[in-house]
Amino acid sequence: MNKGIIMNNARIMATGLQFPEGPIAMADGSVIVVEIKPGNITRCYPDGTKVVVAHVGGGPNGAAIGPDGKLYVCNNGGFMWREVEGFTAPHGTPSEYVSGSIQRVDIDTGAVETLYDSCDGHILCGPNDIVFDAHGGFYFTDLGKGRDRDSDHAGLYYAKADGSFITNCVYPLNRANGVSLAPGDTHVYVAETTSARLWGWEIESPGVLKPGTTKFSPGTLVYGFDGYQLLDSMATDGDGNICVATLMKSCISVVSPQGKLIEQISLPEYDPYITNICFGGSDLRTAYVTSSGLGVLYEMDWPRPGLKLHFNA
Repeated sequence: MNKGIIMNNARIMATGLQFPEGPIAMADGSVIVVEIKPGNITRCYPDGTKVVVAHVGGGPNGAAIGPDGKLYVCNNGGFMWREVEGFTAPHGTPSEYVSGSIQRVDIDTGAVETLYDSCDGHILCGPNDIVFDAHGGFYFTDLGKGRDRDSDHAGLYYAKADGSFITNCVYPLNRANGVSLAPGDTHVYVAETTSARLWGWEIESPGVLKPGTTKFSPGTLVYGFDGYQLLDSMATDGDGNICVATLMKSCISVVSPQGKLIEQISLPEYDPYITNICFGGSDLRTAYVTSSGLGVLYEMDWPRPGLKLHFNA
């Protein structure tokens, strides 16, 4: 297998971002990202221009375009912040925190509305990442929030885009972060940050998952990472491989659906907070990667085309 390949074609698309995540490649060549620290949704253009299209407050995290063309945002409710060896780093829960939420944003007007802030009487603690299925509903993870002496359990949820339905699919999980779908929406995958495990479930119907096959576990274990590697958000490529941002190692790890590590593709400059990847371009062979600790958005050629998302133009 090929590990630690430096992608020399990586190009800086935007700098000066404040902990960017949730990249979305748009049809005009721009990329929409969230800036978690200031609570903004920002559009980055190929010439380096950045435009704030909405202020959502709290801590916008994962984001996706829905069937109505609006932006659906996982808002974790906010972090506290510090600088660690030159990198911006989130930590803890701020005093003004109330809950997390799922928000809907009109990227043309900047209007923001809250769709969900609870499920079955329990608040959403820290929604993190989101992906839409072909039916127009979406799966999202709730990583939870951390405090000085304890932290929340995490979970995987499913909801409708019109605000009428939300359900908890899997609970508890361990710091559930990235979420993606297999080609054809046959399976949903979740990356746990601190356990560095990729889990998968076969989808029976929208929001209904078949039991996993790994005994005494929440699902089917796809892959577990060795050493001190932590996992963040991810995307699926056209071959069904899971491309997951790997914290501390400053790379994107590519794992096959059969559970084999294909390669780990490093970024040109080390950042322990490589957090997200998405695919764009006319052939979906351009990857956009957020280097959150340095505030950089990269674009690079990718060895395989990405999986086309259901509602991106």
